Amino acid sequence: MSQRIAILGPGLLGTSIALASRRVAGQSIAIWARRAEIVEELRARHLADVVSDELRAVVAGADIVVLCVPIGAMPTLAREIAQHLRPDALVTDVGSVKAPVVAQLSSILRGSARFVGSHPMAGSEKNGHAAASADLFDGRVCILTPDTTTAADALTDATGFWEMVGCQVLTLSPAQHDDIVALVSHLPHLLAATLVNTVAEKNPAAFDFHGPGFSDITRVAGGPPAMWTEILCTNREAVRNSAEAMIEKLREIITLLDREAPMNEFLTKARALRDRLRPTKNDV
Repeated sequence: MSQRIAILGPGLLGTSIALASRRVAGQSIAIWARRAEIVEELRARHLADVVSDELRAVVAGADIVVLCVPIGAMPTLAREIAQHLRPDALVTDVGSVKAPVVAQLSSILRGSARFVGSHPMAGSEKNGHAAASADLFDGRVCILTPDTTTAADALTDATGFWEMVGCQVLTLSPAQHDDIVALVSHLPHLLAATLVNTVAEKNPAAFDFHGPGFSDITRVAGGPPAMWTEILCTNREAVRNSAEAMIEKLREIITLLDREAPMNEFLTKARALRDRLRPTKNDV
């Protein structure tokens, strides 16, 4: 089915959505970028049918609009595009925190378009359109976060869109999403950054001796600091609860350093659970 897809924000995720969508015949892609120099770079790469810094030129007539900007910028952008959307247009997003985003955007877009919150669990420590990939979403989970106002047809269309770009779609409430993602995404980033800073403060010379294990466990700390500051502080309560649970677990585990059998049992359980995880591109 031919669709006009408008992507607002040509970073890693936005540009990867454009590339993934172009694998499907009949899709028309329009990309909005705020800065004129980025518009020219994208035009030179021939990534879309339309690339512009004018919102109306990108979203007018769109079947699907994907907000790929920082979560703090989404409400303002939603207000700016609302008057240019068809009532049956589907608006979704890629934000890593959902409760505040869904509450705000559902209210702003009500009567102007159909909104469904989304969070594709895909990304990289690299950012920008140059790091984008057509297969970034292949096999990755995308979490849809409908609320009580979400229409069934909007949820169906959002599911179809994310499946088209390669995702496996799951559904959670916005609050459930934020609690779960705090554990499996936000806390790991905080831990990776904490580990790097702990080594730097305790013995910076240790960086000269690290092996691949240290690189693997701290890889996500290479993500954009401004973006992750916004994510962690916006989802502060769920992240705080997750971090406190981790601190409690670490205090418990420290006591096992003097008891080999319980330590072995703890590590064996962790390995068995880790082996059950769905493989990702970094695992293969």
